[in-house]
Amino acid sequence: MRLSAQDMTADVYRNPVIDYSLPDPSVVRGDDGFFYLYATEDIRNLPIHRSKNLTDWEYVGTAFTDQTRPDFEEKGGIWAPDINKIGGKYVLYYSMSAWGGEWTCGIGCATADNPVGPFTDHGKMFRSNEIGVKNSIDPFYIEDSGRKYLFWGSFRGIYAVELSDDGLSVKEGEVPRKIAGTAYEGTYIHKKGGYYYLFASIGSCCEGLRSTYTTVVGRSKDLLGPYVDKEGNRMLDNCHEILIHKSDSFVGTGHNSEIVSDKDGNDWVLYHAVSVENPDGRVLMLDRVDWQGGWPVVAGDVPSAESRKPCF
Repeated sequence: MRLSAQDMTADVYRNPVIDYSLPDPSVVRGDDGFFYLYATEDIRNLPIHRSKNLTDWEYVGTAFTDQTRPDFEEKGGIWAPDINKIGGKYVLYYSMSAWGGEWTCGIGCATADNPVGPFTDHGKMFRSNEIGVKNSIDPFYIEDSGRKYLFWGSFRGIYAVELSDDGLSVKEGEVPRKIAGTAYEGTYIHKKGGYYYLFASIGSCCEGLRSTYTTVVGRSKDLLGPYVDKEGNRMLDNCHEILIHKSDSFVGTGHNSEIVSDKDGNDWVLYHAVSVENPDGRVLMLDRVDWQGGWPVVAGDVPSAESRKPCF
């Protein structure tokens, strides 16, 4: 597999940081110091890559095999993983869906002792028709005040539930709470400076050069909202701020990963986009996130062509 060519200057990288399709990235730092990245299975069985610096990546395998892959959705793909270290285990939340199966898709989880696996699948946590939320994909896990939560949803509302103590099932008696409106999917929440920032994607993800995917954000003083834009309009009403939109070189800029801070205190985010030069698939992008007036910004609101590498 061909990784993107890096700039000859040692401290500069060029986008994309991986020049083949790795949609919907999620990243975690392992105990060995490597960052491990997981993505929708355009590479079958859910690909895993690793890097020391978020820019130079190597492929290290898949989370599943043909024998161990989830099977609760017939002919379903494994989409939009979310990787976390919970206690001593790496917990991988994933979507399983066939295209258009909005009531039969669902979210499952798997665990491993180390980030390259082998992952043991624990199967389905819930399906759309069981939990009453259409298009139940795109999971995101977060802990807050000693409680564990799962957020999810795709253009039918963003929802949240509290999880069990081990994070592997929905807490008994929990019902979904609607957090944001029908414009969004690909939720990620980041806490900073007394606010929770809800990042999401709007538009179409998967139409090649016609893709309109755009990364947006709102913020709240409470994890469960209400999330608002700069004018106080609610994400429940599909109002937000733009973080990253298309450029002359890249379109379909969305479904961002976790934010990672480097040794210099700079924040970085991975996401996918479609390259205008080579529009086959959704390539892996990296950009720095700055904070201005209590809001995240990416320079010019567009993907960078090249930038100084993070320092780890």
